[in-house]
Amino acid sequence: MSQPEADRYRPQIGAFFDMDKTIIAENSASLFMRHRYLQGEIGNIDLLKGLGAYLQYKLGVLDIRSWTVGMMQQFAGQSEAQLEREALAWVDEMVVGTIYPEAEAIISEHKARGHIVAIVSGATRFVVKPIADHLGVQHIVYTRLEVENGTFTGRVIEPICFEEGKIYWLQQFIEEQRIELAMSYFYTDSITDLPLLDIVGHPVATNPDPMLYRTAVKRRWPVRFFDPPVAPEAASEP
Repeated sequence: MSQPEADRYRPQIGAFFDMDKTIIAENSASLFMRHRYLQGEIGNIDLLKGLGAYLQYKLGVLDIRSWTVGMMQQFAGQSEAQLEREALAWVDEMVVGTIYPEAEAIISEHKARGHIVAIVSGATRFVVKPIADHLGVQHIVYTRLEVENGTFTGRVIEPICFEEGKIYWLQQFIEEQRIELAMSYFYTDSITDLPLLDIVGHPVATNPDPMLYRTAVKRRWPVRFFDPPVAPEAASEP
């Protein structure tokens, strides 16, 4: 039996989740830098530069676009298939264990309610997709890297998925899925996502940074703080 006409065109409810510090308890870029350091791919100076960039980001003074464009140049000439394999192993080893159990539970609740769940992140799909697959999330919005003949050019497809760029990429997804923003949810920890929080009917400040916390309290938005995930070895102790 075909789907009734009214249901076919009924607006959908979206549940959008930022990734770093919202779904996972760490910053994925910092974890990747640590991974490369442990693999001997970068030295102490590069690691310190990465830490410095993260601190600048937390202080709101990092030029995210320039930093992303510069960082992605390291993949120029690398096989897309190779990075997919490496990223999958890295995410399984270092990232999955940092997922907040409460975030996973909320995602499951939205899925059970028939909402369209999507992870919306400034990271690339090589990080976002394995986490989405682990959580059973079908949709992702992410920063895109240019590929020619299966090989990275080192260039980023503009705009990067950050601040207004998130809205640019998410808007296309919203139109494809016929999502009604006034009925939808967005979960994030960062004040940089304020443009997205402003356009949904149900903004939720999740593990918010100080500026987002103040904004959420002022606007009377829900605020959620998640308990940190328990390391497997700690969970097994009596």
